Amino acid sequence: MNFLSFLEDELRLQKPDSAAPVVVDLFAGCGGLALGFEAAGFKTIGYEMDEDACGTYSTNLHGVCHKTFLTPTSELANRADVIIGGPPCQPFSVGGLQEGMHDKRNGFPAFIGAIERYLPRVVIFENVRGMLYKNRAYLNVILDQLAAIGYRVECSVLNAVSFGVPQKRERLIVVGHLGTWEWPRVRNQIFTAGDALGDIAHTIPEGSRFLTESMDRYVAKYEKASKCVRPRDLHLEEPSRTVTCRNLNGATGDMLRILLPDGRRRRLSVREAARLQGFPDWYQFCGSESSQFNQIGNAVPPLLGKAIATQVWKHLESTEVRNVQSGRGYRRDEQIQLQYN
Repeated sequence: MNFLSFLEDELRLQKPDSAAPVVVDLFAGCGGLALGFEAAGFKTIGYEMDEDACGTYSTNLHGVCHKTFLTPTSELANRADVIIGGPPCQPFSVGGLQEGMHDKRNGFPAFIGAIERYLPRVVIFENVRGMLYKNRAYLNVILDQLAAIGYRVECSVLNAVSFGVPQKRERLIVVGHLGTWEWPRVRNQIFTAGDALGDIAHTIPEGSRFLTESMDRYVAKYEKASKCVRPRDLHLEEPSRTVTCRNLNGATGDMLRILLPDGRRRRLSVREAARLQGFPDWYQFCGSESSQFNQIGNAVPPLLGKAIATQVWKHLESTEVRNVQSGRGYRRDEQIQLQYN
């Protein structure tokens, strides 16, 4: 199957039905998770502090994204059937200091505060798998808080490549629900970076930037020191490694780049980065190039979002409606498991 056709078919948007469930998207970014939910038929309302990301969300989606700094008492929508979000991952990333709950960027108090006030039928958050390590104790606190409200809580590490994204990207997904939950099934077909970029990978788009000789030397030194078995160029015959803000927008040996037939290394364009993250070509990003790269690197791949959203829809249709406060939540550490190897 052609990847771009698959992407267009999976993420085609139609105006949501007036009776569609309302999804409140916190720390919404540029709308990657919301795109997946809208493609599955939900209404979305986003909340995000970055102006460019809000513009991207509102430009491309039926839902509107409100620019706001979220706090535990932030006034949001009139109702929320589902609350989703990606509280900032920097406090928990193994690439950072992992200060967790003590990091000023920690968004979980605002996320839990919204859940306590709106009592949605389903709660979902996404974060880096680094939460399972140094900050595992804080993750357990969050899970216990959801359970205390009345949710049944399940966790899994999902790899975006298993759901049609041409990228190896493992993320922790936590679901709070009121009945039974089924994780999305993995796809049999794996798409590669070449499937995503095939028509443009070896072209030289206007404004292309190349690694300089000094940068090439730095890359060689970096890769030797880190004992890379093969250069960290983008290998088109396999899925990309994880797309991040740093390897899209930083001048380091970790950056994603394409080795051209003439031996030059070209940095990825915004559109190439977006394809690797699973955004269709019609999705337009607001702001400077640097801002666009950051929005893409921080996003939840929309195809992963849709896979989860489809399961949420099934859950809402099959689960008897009951007051969340009457339920009894539970948590089992063994539920945290790899969905894809």
